[in-house]
Amino acid sequence: MEELPGIVITGASGRMGQMLIKTVAESDKAELAGAVERLGHEWVGRDVGEAMGIAPLGVMVTDDPLEAFARAQAVIDFTTPTATLEFAKLAAQARAVHVIGTTGLTEENIAQLKPCARHAVIVRAGNMSLGLNLLTTLTRKVAAALDEDFDIEVVEAHHHHKVDAPSGTALMLGEAAAEGRGVSLASAADRARDGITGPRKRGDIGFSAIRGGDIVGEHDVMFAAAGERVILRHVATDRNIFARGALRAALWGQNRKPGEYDMIDVLGL
Repeated sequence: MEELPGIVITGASGRMGQMLIKTVAESDKAELAGAVERLGHEWVGRDVGEAMGIAPLGVMVTDDPLEAFARAQAVIDFTTPTATLEFAKLAAQARAVHVIGTTGLTEENIAQLKPCARHAVIVRAGNMSLGLNLLTTLTRKVAAALDEDFDIEVVEAHHHHKVDAPSGTALMLGEAAAEGRGVSLASAADRARDGITGPRKRGDIGFSAIRGGDIVGEHDVMFAAAGERVILRHVATDRNIFARGALRAALWGQNRKPGEYDMIDVLGL
């Protein structure tokens, strides 16, 4: 019987970490090979299943990521930018596929991933869902088809625990819109409005962020012109879609050439 690829989950105690652990543990296409937490975390040294309040999974939580990565074929990482950069170096040493769902990465952070991608597969996306990545493709095409008479606004809503804004997904959609228009998002983005801001600048790509309750994730891309609007929308109601997408990316990355990829590559869009 062919051996299943082993997958390590970082940030094991977090909401996404726990969902990823359950998704991998229940999969018939991969096996849970490790669970990583930060030094001194109360879960370290415990069976990750027991720590989660479910049946034992036979995997102990560790604070030694390199040791865990060395025994695995892939790492799924929804943590923080600082942690992700360190995990990228270790995953490259282990030649493990590194699936990055971490948000809040700066352009400088992303540039720091490039040396790691020379040695291992990195799949990075602001959102791992199939529907959202289809929305990204549509956004790029609509932006290319409509001229600057159509103002572009990305409106996103998330739960009140989310710490970054705009969301990584919103920025991904903004990048797609900018690519469609043939401009850089850095020069076109309008990310802060407060007080007397003056009229909107033609060609800007605006961002609006809503935070409240337990909203999983809602994203609208509005193309607004005089007399008409085109609105593309995606609504997530279950975080499991992100876990399933991340697992799909980890499996897709097996035996690929080292390099940087995204979910558009994984999904063949």
